[in-house]
Amino acid sequence: MSDVQTAAERGAAPPSPPGIEAHDLRRAFGEVKAVDGISFAAPSGAVTALIGPNGSGKTTLLLILAGLLAPDSGSARVGGFDVVAENLAARSVVGWMPDAFGTWDALTCTEILSTFAHAYGIPRSASPVRVADLLEQLHLSEFADRPARVLSRGQKQRLGLARALVHDPAVVLLDEPASGLDPRSRVELRDLLRGLADEGRTVLVSSHVLSELEELYDHAVFLSRGRTVDVARAAQPAVASRGWRIEALDASGLRAFLDGAGIPWTAGPGTAEVTVALADYPSASQLVRAAVGAGIDLHTIAPLSGRLEETYLALNEERA
Repeated sequence: MSDVQTAAERGAAPPSPPGIEAHDLRRAFGEVKAVDGISFAAPSGAVTALIGPNGSGKTTLLLILAGLLAPDSGSARVGGFDVVAENLAARSVVGWMPDAFGTWDALTCTEILSTFAHAYGIPRSASPVRVADLLEQLHLSEFADRPARVLSRGQKQRLGLARALVHDPAVVLLDEPASGLDPRSRVELRDLLRGLADEGRTVLVSSHVLSELEELYDHAVFLSRGRTVDVARAAQPAVASRGWRIEALDASGLRAFLDGAGIPWTAGPGTAEVTVALADYPSASQLVRAAVGAGIDLHTIAPLSGRLEETYLALNEERA
């Protein structure tokens, strides 16, 4: 199974029923197999990260799940609806945000969201309140009556997210949603997506900035060359070692301690910094206790990267 489940590791409740189910999806463009046998499930009430290098099939997969591109074979259900046989019903429960915002630049933000609200069947009497709420939630109220062409890249991204949420979808598909956002907006985006999941929605988000997903995701699906990759074992912290940065007030004393304990180390960029490979957080805790007990004054110990990045870098298929 390619779905890396981390909710159990965090002590969360068992996964909810799938909001997205994909079975052996395939889609080719001529000789190029963009999606070549993808199978996974994304539960409702959770954020699922879709991870893979450029060309791994992420965007094509999202287009299929959004009901905008028919698969050559295989099947997929979103919100309980088949994306092919029940296309309109499936699209009605999906909020889709592409990686690049495309709309009518001459229309105002309010006009754009109102147009999509009407297209999704929201009554005209209810749409003004819904649109105003979304503009406020995405910090775009001051641009409500301005044309989209005056918006910055980051503001257009926020407007694109508002457009995806205008019909209150049960399933949210996001392709690189943080692109162009400033640091504060990225934090607000993470909070918003976590809030959507906490409301019971299914959130599937694609991003190549793994550090942004690290504090957000509950599950992860890794893609490589159009296929889901089984990385469940590699993602377990007890199985795969990861690099840890350690600094002490006395660099020579730290290195002598590591040598005496038989722990291999490499010099870091800082004069008092070394890097060691540790299996997990308990191993790091044991090392700290032993070092302090030996009189080593540590002031920093931290993993070099998050779990997603460690797992991603362990995938060598793209370079084969």
